[in-house]
Amino acid sequence: MAIHPTAIVDTKARLAPDVEVGAYSIIGPDVEIDSGSWIGPHVVIEGHTRIGKNNRIFQFCSLGAVPQDKKYAGEPTRLEIGDNNTIREFCTFSIGTAQDVGVTRMGNDNWIMAYVHIAHDCQVGDHTIMANNATLAGHVRVGDWVILGGFTSVHQFVIIGEHAMTAFASAVAQDIPPFVMAHGNRAVPTGINAEGLKRRGFDAAAIRSIRTAYKALYRQGLSYDDAKAAIREQAASSVELEPFLRFFDRSERGIIR
Repeated sequence: MAIHPTAIVDTKARLAPDVEVGAYSIIGPDVEIDSGSWIGPHVVIEGHTRIGKNNRIFQFCSLGAVPQDKKYAGEPTRLEIGDNNTIREFCTFSIGTAQDVGVTRMGNDNWIMAYVHIAHDCQVGDHTIMANNATLAGHVRVGDWVILGGFTSVHQFVIIGEHAMTAFASAVAQDIPPFVMAHGNRAVPTGINAEGLKRRGFDAAAIRSIRTAYKALYRQGLSYDDAKAAIREQAASSVELEPFLRFFDRSERGIIR
């Protein structure tokens, strides 16, 4: 185990034998870090935090600190980070709260740039990109393959569907359906993330189907309930629309308009 002599690693912390810990980093007693992970200098990892395999955590990050929530009363809530994530400088991830599931969770293969804040009880999927200064308030759900532009701010309890994308400095106050691109303060829809879908292997027919669903939501003058019904009917023969169905089952704040 390559631990710099200036690092402080609690004797109760559980680190795999090949974990590297940089100079002046501090790792608390309830932390678990799996094999292949690299912790840079001046990182603080505390709380009941589990970090998976092959993660790279850069200098000055704070992971597992108590949530920025006045209701928090010291409950043993958790932070869980999956495998193969890159977390750049000055990021802050909080543990969960007893008012929600009690876990702040990030999946696998995420690319998290500098100064990103992930608040208590957020659930982040796989393969996401969060550009510099993206901020998630508490209880936000972020689906797989989402891209958040720099300085994007997301209101608490918002859901962002799979493959969605926000532009620079977007302020997201309501849910973003899957595949949708959004920008502005407050964020509004601007189309589907067609280029991103092409890069991920969606063929032309699948993208046409997703575009048809987008038109039902935003271009045909349908009520939200009627648009959902139309997309559910379309999804019976278009498997690529299943993310819409999962989104409709979870969304409660209403969608961006």
